[in-house]
Amino acid sequence: MHIRPEAEADIPGIRRVNVEAFANHPFSRQTEHLIVEELRRAGALSVSLVAVDEDGGVVGHIAFSPMKIDGRECSLMMVGPLAVLPHLQRQGTGSALVRAGLEAIRAMGAEGCALVGDPAFYTRLGFVNTEALRMEGVPQQYILAMFWSGQEMCGSIGHHPAFNVQPE
Repeated sequence: MHIRPEAEADIPGIRRVNVEAFANHPFSRQTEHLIVEELRRAGALSVSLVAVDEDGGVVGHIAFSPMKIDGRECSLMMVGPLAVLPHLQRQGTGSALVRAGLEAIRAMGAEGCALVGDPAFYTRLGFVNTEALRMEGVPQQYILAMFWSGQEMCGSIGHHPAFNVQPE
């Protein structure tokens, strides 16, 4: 497996990975592929990495996009979606994508990132649940963050409007 920035030829594979990874996910509206496409179309896909197999096929994907706190731009990035083909999950591909993405956004000057996700997975990678950040309609235990500046930011987090895309 190799991780690299997405290329135009990867776009159909990215869509397929997101569709398949979230097809039966209990907390998904099955719009992750649409979110990625809307972020890309809006120029808000700050980092988009793919995991490819030895044949160059896309087997995993992670996206990072700008986020806001209390409606204002900030130096944090939103993580997600993260997707890995179902038959390859629980083999380290997702963790590798997260780590590579964190390196990429840190190199871009981000002071950290936040996400809504599974605490059991993300806390193993250094994310913490913080009372400092909240998101309307999301249970607090699923809001996780990582700060590099040494100072937690606080407030209500908001993601790009692409996350509100409606199912096809």
